[in-house]
Amino acid sequence: MMDHLANTEINSQRIAAVENCFGASGQPLALPGRVLLGEGILTKECRKKPKPRIFFLFNDILVYGSIVINKRKYNSQHIIPLEDVTLETLPDTLQMKNRWMIKTSKKSFVVSAASLTERKEWISHLEECIKHLLTKTGRQPCTEHAAPWIPDKATDICMRCTQTKFSTLTRRHHCRKCGFVVCADCSRQRFLMPRLSPKPLRVCNLCYRQLLHSEILTAMCQPEGIGSSLHSKASSSFLGQEEEGEGKGTADITLSSEIQRERYCSSLS
Repeated sequence: MMDHLANTEINSQRIAAVENCFGASGQPLALPGRVLLGEGILTKECRKKPKPRIFFLFNDILVYGSIVINKRKYNSQHIIPLEDVTLETLPDTLQMKNRWMIKTSKKSFVVSAASLTERKEWISHLEECIKHLLTKTGRQPCTEHAAPWIPDKATDICMRCTQTKFSTLTRRHHCRKCGFVVCADCSRQRFLMPRLSPKPLRVCNLCYRQLLHSEILTAMCQPEGIGSSLHSKASSSFLGQEEEGEGKGTADITLSSEIQRERYCSSLS
């Protein structure tokens, strides 16, 4: 059915209508062989609070964005290749029902449908598209996924030290590796994770040690002359510079391989 609709006039018109709703802020969506299969509003669990988002399912991508005027204007367009998607059904909570997680290598997040039937339909169509696409391309399902961010309101204290209480002056931060809500003292480190970003990202102290340990083992296992020194993936614990949306601070200081190794070894003692 997907291939049958690919070159039809009605499919082209539907895709053009979506492009018009996103306007200049969105990317072109019309491609040869691309089919728009369905759309709907789902509730996305965001950092601050759950928010309604418009979702469009194509035969090769999942597109979603913020609703300005329903069926007329959307913004903040996000495009997710379906071959990078894995789904996980989640139990209901007091606040959110009919939940499931959309997991990708760059970003994972939780959405919920208005009814159980709607959730089953979304998951069924998504899985069918993913299976068809992977069969067509010969690719294997994605096995590495980014951790979903735990919502701010899920905790009033740091999830690592369990001592720091958040307030107007004591801000929440998120570890980009595990997604935990942590305080500034428990997340002073940054680490380069190319799968997520070309720049070093904030990580909690525990994930920093685990990442650095993994990198050291990898470097030690490589032949001499190839992996004799670590890449400068870790950043100083004295960092004050924040990422966009995380505040202001001083400049990043990237440690040399030797200092990284010494700091890691001392942290284990």
